[in-house]
Amino acid sequence: MSALLLDGERVAARVRAEVAGRVAALRARGVSVGLGTVLVGDDPASARYVAMKHEDCAEAGISSVHEHLPASATQADVEAAVSRLNADARVDAYLVQLPLPAGLDEERVLCAVDPAKDVDGLHPMNLGRLVMGRPGPLPCTPAGIVELLAAYDVAVEGRHVVVIGRGLTIGRPLALLLALKRRGCNAAVTVVHTGVDDLGELVRQGDIVVAAAGRAGLVTPDMVKPGAAVVSAGTSWEGRRLVPDVEESVAEVAAWITPRLGGVGPMTRAMLLRNTVLAAERGALGAASGAGSS
Repeated sequence: MSALLLDGERVAARVRAEVAGRVAALRARGVSVGLGTVLVGDDPASARYVAMKHEDCAEAGISSVHEHLPASATQADVEAAVSRLNADARVDAYLVQLPLPAGLDEERVLCAVDPAKDVDGLHPMNLGRLVMGRPGPLPCTPAGIVELLAAYDVAVEGRHVVVIGRGLTIGRPLALLLALKRRGCNAAVTVVHTGVDDLGELVRQGDIVVAAAGRAGLVTPDMVKPGAAVVSAGTSWEGRRLVPDVEESVAEVAAWITPRLGGVGPMTRAMLLRNTVLAAERGALGAASGAGSS
């Protein structure tokens, strides 16, 4: 068996085109769409990732506002940047690029973000909406994974999904999302991590496996049920090479698999654009409702 590649680049291009159409529709009504970013320090990977987001915005017709603070920025400096974006009418949604330099309280910073402008869907209020199955911005990588599976007609409803990793940005919210009774989800979900003794046995039970542990080559062919769908959402660096959680040889066992590059990453960025235009649409709807009631 040779697995079908889950091409995130292809699906993300479709999402970006959809977003561009919605941005154009808002512009025709006199509504601009804006994304903001906060970058603290000069970490090359973080800086490049933020730059890519702004490039995506330009392609979709979304304007962008950037706050770049030095690595020496204090907690008060970062929270002041957050306050500025909260108040900036040009910005419909924004993010604080993580990780922050040592000594800064990431949780305090994230909690200071206006939930209505939380493009990453990680504010406690928005995570609470996800727990309750209420509308709100979805965390970008989990939403991107669900979109990618649906694009390739991978059956999720009623299937067993094993999520490896319990992190705040992928593992935990993905498990919550997949368990919801909604189209493309409604699965039985098991969350495991690298600290369990019988990891291989548990992973082999999955019809779908999502690896989000950030440990290179964690998932090997003997851990995968033949015919399963395998998504590598975690990566780590080996020198200057980005390595996924899933060994490439898993493709000989799985029916679907993400490529080493161009799988989940492009989907995450595409979902960020979708969350941005959703925030703008909600803002425009709220403004119209307010004008109508005055």
